[in-house]
Amino acid sequence: MFEAVEELVAEHADLEKKLADPSVHADQAGARRLNKRYAELTPIIATYRSWKQTGDDIDTARELAADDPDFAAEVKELEQQREELTEKLRLLLVPRDPSDDKDVILEIKAGAGGDESALFAGDLLRMYLRYAERVGWKTEIIDATESELGGYKDVQVAVKSRGQVEPGQGVWARLKYEGGVHRVQRVPATESQGRIHTSAAGVLVTPEAEEVDVEINPNDLRVDVYRSSGPGGQSVNTTDSAVRITHIPTGVVASCQNEKSQLQNKEQALRILRSRLLAMAQEEAEREAADARRSQVRTVDRSEKIRTYNFPENRISDHRVGFKAYNLDQVLDGDLAAVIQACVDADSAAKLAAA
Repeated sequence: MFEAVEELVAEHADLEKKLADPSVHADQAGARRLNKRYAELTPIIATYRSWKQTGDDIDTARELAADDPDFAAEVKELEQQREELTEKLRLLLVPRDPSDDKDVILEIKAGAGGDESALFAGDLLRMYLRYAERVGWKTEIIDATESELGGYKDVQVAVKSRGQVEPGQGVWARLKYEGGVHRVQRVPATESQGRIHTSAAGVLVTPEAEEVDVEINPNDLRVDVYRSSGPGGQSVNTTDSAVRITHIPTGVVASCQNEKSQLQNKEQALRILRSRLLAMAQEEAEREAADARRSQVRTVDRSEKIRTYNFPENRISDHRVGFKAYNLDQVLDGDLAAVIQACVDADSAAKLAAA
């Protein structure tokens, strides 16, 4: 079992040797790639070595137990450790999403339900901002269209990690399961009869592309400028500072009007456009590998409701994995860890079964 790990051990040793060579660091981009791969392999190698050592310790303890029964208890303890390390190693060897360590752009759009849906979109935004704060991520609202009652018709947020992250703990690795239709059941503030209403908001999570991820030919872009609308300062609403960028080959459009200058809005719109084009490329690759994905947790299919937030029962339910908890108030305050972990565990189990 785990014979293939020996190849990873050799790769890890080779990376260690290369990273010890000062000349390698002259190419900073290349050194970052090597460091990233080294960091990915290190927990696998450490666990594998512990797994092998525990196996040797079990053999030794069994030999000693033949002469001294007191060692029998140690054998059982070591066998338990071996089982735990076996499961840990299996999970570490699950094929990783290459985008797991990327930052993301998270979009929340009000759906059916009018003003109540926009208010719920605002609740979701607050939930994600609080969760990001809890885990130490940085957030930046890129663009937002507010509703009259204080919610959001549409809001886009950049979520970024701080420094080096452990494998599986990156922003995309945790938030990619949030994409889909989120349904809320509650008595709206606008409801005078006390009746429970159902409305929904859509969440789209895309890995934030770096410039090297997506090549955009400036000749393929049409840039339109227009006057910003909605709340804003005197320079926002009186100058042509808003920017809309259309990627002509694909028809993908991104716009921004929140910043004061046209240049700032253009940079923000390009960030959104680049991430959307990356998402399109990834979706195309995923369609080609559809057979391999059938048994995996669905993450970004926005045609189905993935989660329900039931206020009267203080209940949150994730319909993809059967998760249910009665701490909705805490979840909306950013305590999302258990909900996300349920999706991560289901995804890992499906990949293990497929492997």
